Amino acid sequence: MAWTFSRQNLYMDLLPLIAGQDGVIRGPAGDGRVAPVLRDDVADALRAIVTEAGHEGMTYELTGPDAITLAEAARALTTLVNRPVSYHDETLEEARASRAAYDAPPWEVEGWISTYTAIAAGELDVVTDHVERLTGHEPVSIREFLSTL
Repeated sequence: MAWTFSRQNLYMDLLPLIAGQDGVIRGPAGDGRVAPVLRDDVADALRAIVTEAGHEGMTYELTGPDAITLAEAARALTTLVNRPVSYHDETLEEARASRAAYDAPPWEVEGWISTYTAIAAGELDVVTDHVERLTGHEPVSIREFLSTL
């Protein structure tokens, strides 16, 4: 059976939504970096994968053009959306406690937290040219995206 894998980085579209009502992004991501990718860029890349030949047996890392820390993302959000946003590097215990108000099952809370721990572990600190190779256009940068908000 033929296969093709696409591995999307964090969706850039979600960055403005991950700060709480108080303007704080909370999570145990440390100084880890993430290369957020716009969902429209992912859709364009996936369209190419399913409509064009030659992708069998390939794995694509779909990323944006820059890897940033969540503290850098908070600074960019502050500048571009004109409201204060900061990043608080939670401990695992703090992360579980701050999500307790959602009354979600423990497995779901651990899933939410695992995004941040993956960032801390360097698992999302990769930038590729796969979006551009598949679509013929550069992926949208965080600065470009945030300037449209």
